[in-house]
Amino acid sequence: MNDLSQFSLRDLFRLEAEGQLEELTRALLELEKDPCRADLLEASMRAAHSLKGAARIVDLSAAVTIAHAMEDIFVQAQAGTVVLDRARIDVLLHGVDLLTTQAQSPDLENDSHDAVWQADADGFVAALAQPLGQQNDAKRDAEPRPPVVVPSVPSSPPSASTEGPGEAEVKGRALRVSAENLNRLLDLAGESLVESRRLKPLGRALLRLKRTQREAAKALEALEDALPAELLDERAGQALAAAKRHMAACRLHLSERLDELDVSDRQATALAHRLYDQALMVRMRPFADGLGVLPRMVRDIARELGKQVRFDVVGERTQVDRDILERLEAPLGHLLRNALDHGLETAEERVAAGKPAEGTIRLEARHHAGTLQIIVADDGRGIDPEQIRRAVVHRNLASGETAAKLSDSELLEFPFLPGFTMKEEVTEISGRGVGLDVVQEMVRQVRGRVRIASRPGEGTQFKLELPLTLSVMRSLLVEIGGEPYAFPFSHIVRALRLSTDRVQHLEGRQHFDFQGLHIGLVGAHQVLGCASPDHPGDELSVIVLGNAPDLYGLVVDRFLGGHELVVQPLDPRLGKIKDIAAAALMEDGSPVLIADVEDIVRSMEKLSATDRLAAVGRDSGEADEGRRKRVLVVEDSLTVRELQRKLLDQHGYQVEIAVDGMDGWNALRNGRFDLVVSDVDMPRLDGIELVRRIRQDPALRSMPVMIVSYKDREEDRQRGLDAGADYYLTKGSFQSNALIEAVTDLIGEATT
Repeated sequence: MNDLSQFSLRDLFRLEAEGQLEELTRALLELEKDPCRADLLEASMRAAHSLKGAARIVDLSAAVTIAHAMEDIFVQAQAGTVVLDRARIDVLLHGVDLLTTQAQSPDLENDSHDAVWQADADGFVAALAQPLGQQNDAKRDAEPRPPVVVPSVPSSPPSASTEGPGEAEVKGRALRVSAENLNRLLDLAGESLVESRRLKPLGRALLRLKRTQREAAKALEALEDALPAELLDERAGQALAAAKRHMAACRLHLSERLDELDVSDRQATALAHRLYDQALMVRMRPFADGLGVLPRMVRDIARELGKQVRFDVVGERTQVDRDILERLEAPLGHLLRNALDHGLETAEERVAAGKPAEGTIRLEARHHAGTLQIIVADDGRGIDPEQIRRAVVHRNLASGETAAKLSDSELLEFPFLPGFTMKEEVTEISGRGVGLDVVQEMVRQVRGRVRIASRPGEGTQFKLELPLTLSVMRSLLVEIGGEPYAFPFSHIVRALRLSTDRVQHLEGRQHFDFQGLHIGLVGAHQVLGCASPDHPGDELSVIVLGNAPDLYGLVVDRFLGGHELVVQPLDPRLGKIKDIAAAALMEDGSPVLIADVEDIVRSMEKLSATDRLAAVGRDSGEADEGRRKRVLVVEDSLTVRELQRKLLDQHGYQVEIAVDGMDGWNALRNGRFDLVVSDVDMPRLDGIELVRRIRQDPALRSMPVMIVSYKDREEDRQRGLDAGADYYLTKGSFQSNALIEAVTDLIGEATT
């Protein structure tokens, strides 16, 4: 945390002015739509008053003059003696520009600007005092109109505020922390999260030790039963009794320590999660913080082009990673300029087309399916595919014959090429072909993608699909050659298990049909140089990658499930590693490599272009003929019961179902099972009583039992463990991998 005392008064003025001027600009743009809104007038007056006081402290007389004049006009507007029409809003925004220039001046300590700034301030006051309707003329006479550009975000001292001006009043005191310190805090929180998970493997090891001890006690009892009475003299009997007492004491001690470790594990993991989530939230900022000058830019360009535009922003409170937020300004500026210049028609054209004279541009931010979606849409003329086709031929990007065969979706990829434009003339706003390629480059840098949807005459929509945060990546974990690899969900078209019966052969290549396309199959072991699986079986685990229609199916050994990974960049001394983008640590501390999907797609393209493609899968589809382990699921909820059945079945276990405790008890006495997974609250016979009956039955007492319940209180857990359960899993934090890992710890893999 930076001590504000290290900054000069001028530095503090810059920081305060940045926030107050942003708030003032936002209020003025809203007042242009509704000049009488009392809350906006009050906010504007307070912002001007605060700026006046701050400027007076640092002895900026010109800024004091401008802010005082603004404060007066807002007070008059509150009293109803002045109406803030569009002309006066123009003058007030010009005053904001003057204050911004003065506050951002790098040589603020230099007094040489005072005379010029004071002249500008006096001109502003004179323009503001003009009668209604004459402000624009006075403003034009005082200063030539500047070109329409996207102003840059004011640079701050080497610290970034974690609170906006309004948030500080609501949430408390605002502190300024450097971005480097925030990133380090998040790294440490991620490391603590990984370290906290190291207790779980230790707990599993102790659980296996407990199971071994139980088997040893069972063997000791069998030995006692097998010894003839004549050999079991008093001394031998005492020795056996002592051994049984020690075994019982050992089991009790091990159970107690295992419970303590389980409690410590849950507490440490919960604390680490809370720490990490809190550290992550510090990185997140509301989308509104990244809008900056965009509303003002839209207004000014619309005025410059003579178009009537309503700019709607949706999802201002949507949380965005601050690193992504900082990169969004330029791409959004390009998209909004395109919408204003290329997309929206003039009022006359819109009326002639049966549309409202005022066009609409919508900027929306939302979370969807684990991604951040930024949408820029307009209701303008849309993109004409034929116009793109003509531009492609005109700019020698494709022959006329080739261009004629391109689909609309393929044509919509051309605007992203550097230098591509459909305008014949260059203006200050557009026409140079620089814009959409910048958008696509930014999106690629943050592992996202951009899509265009357009209907001629109805409008155009650009959708940016970005990760929620750059520090955490939602990934599909797969196994390739015995090692785990992570594939970002944002780059996966589809993940599926493909029956070998669906694999077809065409010109010596393997492929399958997917949504009407022939998807070529490439083995991940060949791409990454890993050993191929020994028993592929009759199903292939396939990840569909690429961009339609150029899609490829990457065949991996098996799916390991979805994970959120804390991304760790590779050491730069390693250079660029083929097909690998970064790394991460798993819950047990083991490393996992994160795939560079674009690199892998290029590798698959190169392999497909040669005759070096190896076959995937086996025609015979030989399966492991070992006995499948049987699991009895005792659950009265149909939904939970089916979920558990499917998960266990997918991992190779043979599953039997019981709808309540009594049904489960009858099944246990009439069948052979390796594990019981039971709920607690059930009709006729609850799970606790079922566990007690199992432990009291000589034939069943050694059978592993797991309780899966919604009850997550400590007394509920203890009650289940005291009854004799080997494992207690709460449904509130239930995840598929947690259940399967627990089952594997208790009885091992699905086949013997």
